[in-house]
Amino acid sequence: MDVRHLFVSAFAFIPSIAFAANGIEVARGPDNVVYGNCVPSLVVENKSAETIDYLQVDLVLALGDGQQRIVELKSAYRDGVLYPIAPGARAMLKQHLDTSRAIGVSCGEVKDRTVGHTICETQGKACASTVTVRP
Repeated sequence: MDVRHLFVSAFAFIPSIAFAANGIEVARGPDNVVYGNCVPSLVVENKSAETIDYLQVDLVLALGDGQQRIVELKSAYRDGVLYPIAPGARAMLKQHLDTSRAIGVSCGEVKDRTVGHTICETQGKACASTVTVRP
């Protein structure tokens, strides 16, 4: 392999590295306690070039007694005013306790968190960017 081929190969690899970093990253946010119930949250960092109109992540919570609860964490109310997440911006996904049921346990009872389902929409269609969730 000559030097020119190595040089071209190196630059061909760089865009794929940049593309991998340009998604929508979701990570665990702070847990809050509301009336004795654990209310988890997630933090979104939009590293993509598109504005996210709506983002929802359904967390499956494994409880200490073996039961599971599903919590919908949303960027906005589904049929309400949207709070777009612009490129480069951060936002919180929250459980809306007025439209969903509390999990009924304290945060110490939650033993594991996994992702059940994710919805990401922009301009009325699915987001083109990859959504990565670390619950």
